[in-house]
Amino acid sequence: MQIGLRIDVDTLRGTRLGVPEICRILKENDIRASFFFSVGPDNMGRHLWRLLRPAFLLKMLRTRAASLYGWDILLKGTFWPGPSIAGNARRAIEQAARDGHEIGLHAWDHHGWQAGVQKMSAARIHSLLNQGVDTILALTGSKPTCSAAPAWRSTDTALLEKEKFSFLYNSDCRGESIFYPQVSGETLKTPQVPTTLPTYDELIGQQGVTTKNYNEHLLAALQADRLNILTIHAEVEGIVHKAMFEDFIKLATGRGYSFVPLGQIVTETKKGALTLASMQEQTIPGREGWLSIQGS
Repeated sequence: MQIGLRIDVDTLRGTRLGVPEICRILKENDIRASFFFSVGPDNMGRHLWRLLRPAFLLKMLRTRAASLYGWDILLKGTFWPGPSIAGNARRAIEQAARDGHEIGLHAWDHHGWQAGVQKMSAARIHSLLNQGVDTILALTGSKPTCSAAPAWRSTDTALLEKEKFSFLYNSDCRGESIFYPQVSGETLKTPQVPTTLPTYDELIGQQGVTTKNYNEHLLAALQADRLNILTIHAEVEGIVHKAMFEDFIKLATGRGYSFVPLGQIVTETKKGALTLASMQEQTIPGREGWLSIQGS
């Protein structure tokens, strides 16, 4: 009856405003979670060119992105170099670490990874990972213990490079169970903890889901006898919909669920119980573009 709580922090606004509010909510409910920080330049505004794609445009309209994220997120790095997240919001990252949450690396450049990881060389990927690890070390005094690929986009090359950082686990894909990834016939030693539950932007506006009934739909997706990994975003559940997130915590705990960091689930899972699987590029309803999905 556990829910592994993963908090993705993609932008400067999400770090500066969303992280302190989520930390407050978690502290008031005596919850520890896993924070994954983007720490380099905030270039998220460069996604706007994707409006030329009908699927992305429909998603932006369905989620009311301008009011949800704010124009300061949607335009970051569009017409000028994106500001440094760690350089402008270090206190929020330090606070999450002080509060005892698990600290992981999301990305050095979220947009750069999401848009270009398929074409990146091993050296480029290693450099980006190293920049992110070193930045978090400088801010918190400790290296990140885990990582989570932006937008659940990873490649075999990225997985092989991550092996060199000795993370406790990676959370780079969507799936159903914790597993050891297989790359070119080789079984890697770092387990994958996939996100198993849908996110806000995948559910909202689909099949009658609104902010009024969102929590009930999310609760219905929980399975007491299966792995429950929930990913929320500091930009959403930490700002505009923080009250809805607080309500979800109360509803879930009222049904007997507890929220824990992903690392706790990994350490409590016997190694012999982990399966082996490849990671494949697929699409899922409610999200534009490809994702890494746990294979059979």
